[in-house]
Amino acid sequence: MYDRGQGCDPVDQAAIRNLVALYCRGCDRRDFALVRSLYHDDAVDDHGAMFCGGPDAFVEWLPKAMEPWELTIHSLSNSVIVIDGDVAEGEHMVRAWHRTHPPDRREVIVYGRYLDRYQRRLGEWRFLRRSLVFDHGETRPVDEEALAALGRDAVHGTADRGDPSWALALIARSGGIAR
Repeated sequence: MYDRGQGCDPVDQAAIRNLVALYCRGCDRRDFALVRSLYHDDAVDDHGAMFCGGPDAFVEWLPKAMEPWELTIHSLSNSVIVIDGDVAEGEHMVRAWHRTHPPDRREVIVYGRYLDRYQRRLGEWRFLRRSLVFDHGETRPVDEEALAALGRDAVHGTADRGDPSWALALIARSGGIAR
C-alpha cells in the first residue's frame, strides 16, 4: 500500500523541497559552500562514474566539473517525498541545462532524477545520500541570433556572484537557507 502523503508534516516536506532547490541554486551560482552545507558530514553523493564520495570530496570535484559550462540551469519538477520520523526519501525529476563557453557554444540538456535519502539531525534536514539517474539527453548548437534578440532588453544571468540574484540581500546573507 502506498502512503500518498497522509501524515507527512507539510513543514518537513517544504524544508526538504527547499533543500533540493538550494542544491540547484548552489550548483547554478557556483556557490559550493552552500552545496556543502546541505550534506551531513557522513553523506555520500553518487553521480555514477563521474563522482561517488563524501561531501567534502564532492565540493572539491564540483568546480572542475562545472568549468566547461558558461551557465547552467537545474530545474526541478515532479517530486515525491516520503517521511518516516527523522528519515525521508525523495525522487525529484531534474532538467539540467548546460551552455558551453563561446565561441562555438552548445546546449547540453540532461533529463534525469535525483534519488535522495535525507536525515533530520538537531532539527535540520540534510542529504544523507544523493544519487543521479540519467533518463535522456540532447545536445544542440546555441541559436546565437535568437539568444541576442530575446535577451536584448533583459539583464543576463551569470554562474557566479555577479548574478543579479545576489542583490537580494536576504538570500545573499543567508546563503539561501531558510531559517
